[in-house]
Amino acid sequence: MDEIGFLSALHRPGTLVDIGAHEGLLTLPLAALPGARVIAFEPLARARAALEAAVAGQPGITIRAEALGDAPGHLDLSVPVLDGAPQWQWASTAKTYAVHESSRVSVRRERVPVIPLDSLGLRDVTAIKLDAEGAEYAILRGAREILRHCRPLLTLELEERHAEGCTWAVPAFLNALGYEVCFAHQGRWHPVAALHRPSMQRASPDPSVFEASDPYIFNFFAWPVERAAEARALLPG
Repeated sequence: MDEIGFLSALHRPGTLVDIGAHEGLLTLPLAALPGARVIAFEPLARARAALEAAVAGQPGITIRAEALGDAPGHLDLSVPVLDGAPQWQWASTAKTYAVHESSRVSVRRERVPVIPLDSLGLRDVTAIKLDAEGAEYAILRGAREILRHCRPLLTLELEERHAEGCTWAVPAFLNALGYEVCFAHQGRWHPVAALHRPSMQRASPDPSVFEASDPYIFNFFAWPVERAAEARALLPG
C-alpha cells in the first residue's frame, strides 16, 4: 500500500493538503482525483520553483510558500550539504544538522514563514499527506481543529532519526482525536504498536552515513475511527 493507492481508494471530493510537496511527485496525482482541490506547501525555494514548473497550467492546485507548525512566526529551514551536494529531500524546520557538520557535511539555511494549518480556516479538508522531516507533530498540533471537524485521511512519514519519539507521540496525539494509525507490511495492515523500532526504524540521522534497517518502515496511514471499516477493507489485518 502506498500513499496514492490509499488516498485514491478512500477519496472523497474536497481539499487535499500536500505538506512537503517538494517537486510535485504526489501533488499532480492528488489533483487528478475527482473533485479534488490541492493546497501544496513547499517552503524550500528551489523545490518550490520546480513544483511551480511541474504544475503550471494545472487547475485546482494552490502553492503556498509557508512552512507549517503549531504557531505563527519564522523558522530556519536547514538543508544538509554532503560533499558539496545539497540534500534537498532532508530540508527540515525541526533539525539544524549542526551536530553532523564535518569536512563532508555543511548546512544551508533559509529563513521561512510559519503558519498553523488551522489559520487558513479550511472547512472541506478530506486528506492530508505529511512529509516534513521531523516537524510532523508540530504541524498536526497546528491542524487540531481540522482534524476534529473535517476528519481527513492522513498519510505520514515518521522517522525516529529526524525526531526521536515521533513514532510514539504522533500516533498518541491522533488516537486522542479518534484516529487509528497503522503501517502496511507484507500486504497486511499492522497497528503502530507492532512497530519494532530496533529492527524496523533503524537509520542514521547523519546525512553522510547510509545505513538503514531492512525493512525500514516510515510510511504510516491514519483514518478517523468512523471510517475504519473502509480503510481496513483495503488490506488484510
